[in-house]
Amino acid sequence: MLVPALLMGCGFQLQTRAELPADMQQTRLEIQSPYSSFARRLETLLEQNGARIVEKGDNAAVLEVPQNRMRKEIQSIGDNARVREYLIRHTVQFRLLDSQGNEMIPLQTFEQSRVYSFNEQDILAAEREDEFLRNDLSDSLARMVVRRLGTYGK
Repeated sequence: MLVPALLMGCGFQLQTRAELPADMQQTRLEIQSPYSSFARRLETLLEQNGARIVEKGDNAAVLEVPQNRMRKEIQSIGDNARVREYLIRHTVQFRLLDSQGNEMIPLQTFEQSRVYSFNEQDILAAEREDEFLRNDLSDSLARMVVRRLGTYGK
């Protein structure tokens, strides 16, 4: 009993379902890199929030994702002229169209990045961290897109 009271007192709230637009009951997802981690996570979140993803359909809203790009950049170089840190940057653009092709949500761009240290003595750990951060960025951006879709008309 005490834990929920403490959590509510500090402002913690469980994330609720996004109220997606009624037009999204059937949604066609047009996305660059349809098999990417971001695309899979976005599809899962849309379905969890009440959208049914369809391949074809005249009555389906269209969620276009023309850009789903992840890049890795050198963040810093050490005294020995070797890479010390990398920056992973993930950029997503999307827009929502109704079944008649009218724009419901104009083109939006979300971007997030993470920095991680690189140790050439432990390359396997660095590769694991890189993969973890890429998946984390994909999940975070997919949640941001679904939350934005849930604010349509509000």
